[in-house]
Amino acid sequence: MSSATPYRLIISGGGTGGHIFPAVAIANEFRERHPDAEILFVGAKDKMEMTRVPEAGYKIIGLWITGLQRKLTWSNLLFPVKVIVSYWRARKIVKTFKPDVVIGTGGFASGPVMMAATRAKIPSVIQEQNSFAGLANKQVANKVNKVCVAYEGMEKYFPSEKVILTGNPVRKDILSIDVKREKALSHFGFDANIKTLLIIGGSLGARTINESIIGGFDKLVDAQVQIIWQTGKGYYEGYKAQLGKYDMRKIRVQDFVKEMDLAYAAADVVISRAGALAVSEICIAKKPVILVPSPNVAEDHQTKNAKALVDKDAAWMVPDKEAGARLVDEALKLLFDKQRADKLSENIAKLARPDATATIVNEIEKLIAAKSAHKGKPQGEQMYYESRRSDPTFDANRLQPVMVKR
Repeated sequence: MSSATPYRLIISGGGTGGHIFPAVAIANEFRERHPDAEILFVGAKDKMEMTRVPEAGYKIIGLWITGLQRKLTWSNLLFPVKVIVSYWRARKIVKTFKPDVVIGTGGFASGPVMMAATRAKIPSVIQEQNSFAGLANKQVANKVNKVCVAYEGMEKYFPSEKVILTGNPVRKDILSIDVKREKALSHFGFDANIKTLLIIGGSLGARTINESIIGGFDKLVDAQVQIIWQTGKGYYEGYKAQLGKYDMRKIRVQDFVKEMDLAYAAADVVISRAGALAVSEICIAKKPVILVPSPNVAEDHQTKNAKALVDKDAAWMVPDKEAGARLVDEALKLLFDKQRADKLSENIAKLARPDATATIVNEIEKLIAAKSAHKGKPQGEQMYYESRRSDPTFDANRLQPVMVKR
């Protein structure tokens, strides 16, 4: 697939790593195939995508949008205003940038952007990571061209003729961790003969997991376990202070682990929430895992994610309410039971979908090709396509994007 002028993509998704990292993975795969592609991200102001996306080397524009809170707040009262303002801002971005395709991976900003794109008759794709569809994706599912999903049975949320089972896109560096073990141990300053426990509670951290780990930390130290612990930004300073009494040579505590490929490569066992992206990454990493599903998610979908693995003897699960009493003991049991850990690793590897990102980008390319094939047919949306290249330049500074050079 080639073009006389660079292809243009708008990608919107954010709020949490579960929406951001699939979006970045899709962008990276598309840019690898089409190095001159112009890719613009649209996120929510003050959310983590405004940092993580530029770190990955892409432009991003922030919308004034937030989600609804569980209790009555001023933010909730402003929500309708924010949606309207964000929609008109998204509409201006789409009109100015003139993308070939728009991709949404869920999150606060994705809704207004996808609404603006579909109303402008631009080919569009949404990617749903979870077994329970998010609100932003459900709102636009009837209007987009394709819906890429990670779980079977998603036809109950989306039009069946649009659904494609792809799996979740993950960061490409995680696909090759098998050969990174030595590098990973050196990076963290760890000993290959000592067991390593990786603790991740999602990009924002998980209170229950953090409290369970700190409560059982003496047991981990006594067992001489090496620890990589992602606490989340809001928890980091407090737990770092509490760890001051320990020998930190075998303890790596961070608010956010950027080198997740090396963290997985170093780990013998992983403790994690059961978010869709985390589960997808751990399957590809082929690591024995103890999942602690968050109870604070729609339709308890993290428990469903975890049970899908547990039922195939591919993971252990500790309910959130039992984590304080059981989590550290279960982790130590698995760390030192090689036969059981190897079995979990073998079974979880069977559930991996390493080609998910490539499959999604294939669908994006098909939409671009179909659009190109319709050129010269000035009817309906084809009239838009005929004028697509009338303004091939895009001055990013007019929209004040954030940019970090690759």
